[in-house]
Amino acid sequence: MSSPQLTLEDLRVLVAGGEIDTVVLAMTDMQGRLQGKRIAAGFFLSDVVPHAAEGCGYLLAVDIDMNTVDGYESSSWETGYGDFVLKPDLGTLRRVPWHPATVMVQCDVENHDGTPVDVSPRQILRRQLDRLAAHGWHAYAGTELEFIVFRDSYEQAWDKDYRQLTPVNQYNVDYSILGTSRIEPLLRRLRNEMTGAGLTVESAKGECNLGQHEIAFKYGPALVTCDDHSVYKTGAKEIASQEGVSLTFMAKFNEREGNSCHIHLSLRDDSGVSVMAGDGPHGFSKVMEHFLAGQLACLADFSLLLAPTVNSYKRYAPGSFAPTAIAWGRDNRTCALRVVGHGPSLRFENRVPGGDVNPYLAVAALIAAGLHGVEQQLTLEPEFTGNAYASDAPRVPSTLRDAVAAFEASKVASAAFGEDVVRHYTHAGRVELTAFETAVTDWERRRGFERL
Repeated sequence: MSSPQLTLEDLRVLVAGGEIDTVVLAMTDMQGRLQGKRIAAGFFLSDVVPHAAEGCGYLLAVDIDMNTVDGYESSSWETGYGDFVLKPDLGTLRRVPWHPATVMVQCDVENHDGTPVDVSPRQILRRQLDRLAAHGWHAYAGTELEFIVFRDSYEQAWDKDYRQLTPVNQYNVDYSILGTSRIEPLLRRLRNEMTGAGLTVESAKGECNLGQHEIAFKYGPALVTCDDHSVYKTGAKEIASQEGVSLTFMAKFNEREGNSCHIHLSLRDDSGVSVMAGDGPHGFSKVMEHFLAGQLACLADFSLLLAPTVNSYKRYAPGSFAPTAIAWGRDNRTCALRVVGHGPSLRFENRVPGGDVNPYLAVAALIAAGLHGVEQQLTLEPEFTGNAYASDAPRVPSTLRDAVAAFEASKVASAAFGEDVVRHYTHAGRVELTAFETAVTDWERRRGFERL
């Protein structure tokens, strides 16, 4: 079997031989979604590779429904909604096994003078990786996405207004081999076709909510992990659609367990050696102590980048396996930060993000928080043991409104990301709040139609 990762020369040979005719040119938007164009492969080679492509700047200035929104500096009616440049990162060129004769390439977003668009999620992460590199360090990350599968197609779910959908499992199938076998044809396609797209699959397992499952992938360099995350999330929905079912990554679909996206992060030096492991307490290095202290110090300020929607905050409930306490513990799933591994595998897991997270923004936030701890030489508080839900530790913000206010006021955020990024994503949070506050919900109708 040929490699899923392709060089430009590989692509030229495949196009000339008629094996590839379509290139998906994709960037990641503020919501973490792939946006872009399908391009004729010959045109991609003759024109896009030497000259790049363009896309409307509104792709980084719209809401979830793709509505244009006032108040963004980077793109607006006043600026004419001009184009920005989509520059292919040829290192991301890969096969797309679930579409015939198709490859994908992911893009960096640039201005016409070649400078990066600062508010692009991929650029925000690149900037933090450059800050790490100045210390001689490199981030490795793993993201663990959960999803819920329904027997209804996406079109049927839409027509039902997403009510009374049928989950593929009627009971808790956490770790159940029988439960995953019920949809093994879908899970097998996801595993095998993601492998064909260059992702390294570890496993698939059932989860607690009805019809909830998770496919785990091997960790990798932070930018690669985030690129793969975006490909997987889009591809999983496309494959589900082809199978006549639907799946959702939304953080909290119903009152049962939400969809999490736990993020693992570790650091290595230029020679590939862990800089988190050491001879201190818990086997930590001083870098690990400061880096983890930075996570605790910045988690509330940066929660907007970890939990970007109104729905995100409905996961955080005692006893839900979603965190409420800003605390760290060794292999303690009641804490927001769970430390796992030993020696070269030592890392921390941030349990705050849900399935709606933009991975580039979240990983950038983790790196920026850690660097704040290192640069300020913050002292790590003692490990929390026991049930953090019942503790008096500081709390994870409980609403998007609180998260927006904390991010906007954060001096650490402004220093790490730049004031333009803070303004941009603060505004995105307020757009989300306004959309929610002007909506009339099913809950309101049920509660008030007759009885009020």
